[in-house]
Amino acid sequence: MARRLLILLGLFFLFSISARAQSADLFGGYSYERFGGSPGRNLNGVEITGQYKFRSWLGLAADMDAHFGLPSKPDARTLDFMAGPQISFPARISPFVHALAGIGHARINGIADTSFAGTIGAGIDMHIVPLVSWRIIQADDLVTHHFGGVQHNARVSTGLVFRF
Repeated sequence: MARRLLILLGLFFLFSISARAQSADLFGGYSYERFGGSPGRNLNGVEITGQYKFRSWLGLAADMDAHFGLPSKPDARTLDFMAGPQISFPARISPFVHALAGIGHARINGIADTSFAGTIGAGIDMHIVPLVSWRIIQADDLVTHHFGGVQHNARVSTGLVFRF
């Protein structure tokens, strides 16, 4: 009986610690993508990431981006949705790393393809005011498998992070 009570108290203690550390972040901002290798295409767009933090340093991120070619160039569009772990180092200047996987969709000159998408990347957030940070930079190697080949796309983003 005492052993069960001790286990139950231990579980309550663990849940109370994790409940205090839980929070959420929402990032939104400008994103640049270099789609494909050489000759490649320069695409501009947006990126939105929601992150649920289990601890102050560990979270689960869901990332969506959309990139578009310039009107004067041949048509090119990409849309990616990925999720995975993100590790942060909380401070006024807060670096982070993430590894995400999901699906990607590309449309080049009217031909569309959907495939696996994955990224490994890192970035730096800087605290501005309570509950708001500036994502100074986020750089990713976004790997896709469109049109029968493998693309390593460079993706760079910046914007605001809202903390809840």
